[in-house]
Amino acid sequence: MAELTKKGIGGFIARHGILVAFVLFMVGFALANPRFIAIENISGVIRSSAIIGVMALGVTFVVIGGNLDLSVGSMMSFSTIVVLDLHDKLGPTLAIPAMFAMTLALGAFIGFLVGYLKLNSLIVTLGMLSAIHGLTLTYSGGKNMDIDDKQGTWFSIFGQGNVAGIPVPILMFALLAVVLTLLLSKTPFGRKVYAVGGNGTAATFSGIPRARVVFMTYMISAFCVATAGLIQASRSLGSQNTVGQGLELEVLAAVILGGASLLGGSGTVFKTVIGVLILGFIQNGLLLMGLAFYAQYVVTWVIIILAVWLDIAAKRGRLWSPIA
Repeated sequence: MAELTKKGIGGFIARHGILVAFVLFMVGFALANPRFIAIENISGVIRSSAIIGVMALGVTFVVIGGNLDLSVGSMMSFSTIVVLDLHDKLGPTLAIPAMFAMTLALGAFIGFLVGYLKLNSLIVTLGMLSAIHGLTLTYSGGKNMDIDDKQGTWFSIFGQGNVAGIPVPILMFALLAVVLTLLLSKTPFGRKVYAVGGNGTAATFSGIPRARVVFMTYMISAFCVATAGLIQASRSLGSQNTVGQGLELEVLAAVILGGASLLGGSGTVFKTVIGVLILGFIQNGLLLMGLAFYAQYVVTWVIIILAVWLDIAAKRGRLWSPIA
């Protein structure tokens, strides 16, 4: 019985090592500063993490499918600037779908290059990072965007609103996470994404339309980026044209921290959410501890490495690689 219990606990840790790391971080920061577990602080952290989180949900599909998307930061800048500009020209009712259509067009172009032309996703999205950044600057004329009538628009609800006391960005993040979890874990498309990422050649010989699946993962990623741009634009009703610069690295860090493999074929939406929250709460915990901002980058990196190490060690049952 004791042996069975031991195996059960070990099996749980092996499957949910990153969740164990998350709990340990929360307990550690709570002991260091009781304000860390205050409801207002927790809500604030999740709300501020919603933009990164929404983008990470889409990138999870891309990574599980065996590819990368480094263009999400500049694409988010583009979507934010576009919806703010069109808000005053067309009104929010038309501006929002127009922005989604333009962002999805960018995602479709990337998906076509990677999926159908079979170009390297790292090279393609790295190039698109610069191209979309240039497109954003061209569109905006190098200027930042602001909504003229900030008091008389309902557009602010997406970034500033509350429903039953819960911030709308948190609700949008949670709803999208639930929908994408069901899509990935309960549908034939989700199983195809895992198959393509695990072994693309075998998936092709099994009759799975590999190019179409990869294309759709980039479309999902673009939709999530557009949603994040909507939240960002609505939060401040104005934005710099570089608002998303550098976010692609944080998004990818959250996805990998959540256990998704860069080789493809593994990962879950739920664990990506945990990875996003770990990053958010680490930064918040270090801030409450009074650590200088420039030192936070180093400490955050160390904690991320330790969390990933714990997750990998739990899966293989030892701290060190058997090859070492």
